[in-house]
Amino acid sequence: MNSRNRILFTVITVLAVGTLFSAASMAQVKAEGLIKGRSGDEILLKTADSPNLVVLLTDDTSVGQMQGVLIARHKEMSMAALIPGLKIKVEGNYNDQQQLVATKVRFTGKDLEQAERVQAGMHETKLQAQKNEAELQQQNAALQAQNEALKAQQAQLAAQQVELQKHKQEIAAAVARFGQLDDYYIRDEVTVLFGNGKTDVDPKYVSQLLALVDKAKDINGYMIEVKGYASAVGNKALNQKLSEDRANNVTSILLQQGKVHLTRMLSPGAMGESEQVGNQKTTEGQAQNRRVVVRVLQNKAVAGV
Repeated sequence: MNSRNRILFTVITVLAVGTLFSAASMAQVKAEGLIKGRSGDEILLKTADSPNLVVLLTDDTSVGQMQGVLIARHKEMSMAALIPGLKIKVEGNYNDQQQLVATKVRFTGKDLEQAERVQAGMHETKLQAQKNEAELQQQNAALQAQNEALKAQQAQLAAQQVELQKHKQEIAAAVARFGQLDDYYIRDEVTVLFGNGKTDVDPKYVSQLLALVDKAKDINGYMIEVKGYASAVGNKALNQKLSEDRANNVTSILLQQGKVHLTRMLSPGAMGESEQVGNQKTTEGQAQNRRVVVRVLQNKAVAGV
């Protein structure tokens, strides 16, 4: 009997301990904290004991807003009210994954309003951030376009600089070639003499002038210079006019009969009494001074080419 009693006592003790453990495992767990985030039926809760407590919602979870002075009543609410930033109280049991399966979730209206304000502010901030991002992208695109345009302008400027340098070189070459336009070679010349006070060209000189023109046509870049002179006898102003008329009459023969193009003619020069070549005190010397000198010129720079 003693042996049987001891066995019976042992069995009763084991059953009692099992019951206690079972009751303990079925006891409701309470947690209070702030919702950090939510994904579907899972809530990430920050509590005093755990920074990341996973709370699992089920179809049987009661969600309510506590009401009354003593907060003894509650108003059933949708799970949609469980938003980040909301302070809640949770009751439930842990499952095998150490998730708190909620049977009841409670919160105050004040806490809900505060969480909604936070959410609204976050929403506005998000919208503003999206707007800022869109504006930033537009500014980046505009800046990129400006950079491309600047690169194109720089390339164009570089091309212009190259072209300008080329022009400078061409100008320098031209200056080197034509820098001494008054420095000519005298390739040929004819002197036409005139009677005292006369301006008409003696016909005997026409053939000489035309022969001069024919020779000039074989000279590269030739120019024809005509200068009229007078002797120093008589009125100086009249002598100036005589030298001008003599030069013009010779020029007319070159243009009309010699067919010399105007671009080949230098302006006729009326030299008056300057550059006397003959003795002014003798009749022969005076005759030598009443003259028109026609010269075929070639610029030395052109001759060098």
